[in-house]
Amino acid sequence: MGRGSRSKDRDGEPDRKCIVTGEVASCTGMVRFVIGPQFHVVPDILGKLPGRGMWVSAERSALVKASEKGLFSRSARAKVSVPLELVNEVERQLARRVVDLISLARKSGHAIAGFEKVKDWIAKDQMRILLQASDGSERGKSKLWPSDGSKYIDWLTSDELGLAFGRQTVIHGALASGGLALRVVEEAQRLKGVRGITGAAALGKEKTAR
Repeated sequence: MGRGSRSKDRDGEPDRKCIVTGEVASCTGMVRFVIGPQFHVVPDILGKLPGRGMWVSAERSALVKASEKGLFSRSARAKVSVPLELVNEVERQLARRVVDLISLARKSGHAIAGFEKVKDWIAKDQMRILLQASDGSERGKSKLWPSDGSKYIDWLTSDELGLAFGRQTVIHGALASGGLALRVVEEAQRLKGVRGITGAAALGKEKTAR
């Protein structure tokens, strides 16, 4: 979205301006921050905390710059304290958000885990989002491919996917269309940016079979 735009996103929320880049874009691709009672900068992952919001693009480089260059104080027009681990805390909260959404999808029957189950969903064209652990075997992961039009997320760890599916670890998972799928995609995209991942498969694009 270009600078100065005033259009609204799909939920009717106005686009927001990044305090780092000055670009105006959908809030689904940004992270909101507020100033806490002790003038500490607090991440508001769900966008529900009271107070004037400050928005930063969900990219690690932008978050680091906002933290290190005094941009929160400039935006707040007051001296504020930025926690040393703010960027890592944003990453932790976003990862937990994605895990929680996948867990809710699992409980509603829209997500499954396990190589054979995922393979079956692919064969039946039931899968719309393929989940593969970032630390899983590349050889094993290469045996499963998204069906046409499916999205691919491979920047969650096996421990994180395990939490989502109530297991110790998970390497392969999948989500069906509908339910919480869109929200998983949006939050996973924010997490990808905050983790500074650029070489992974592009979310929302088909992964080309080898």
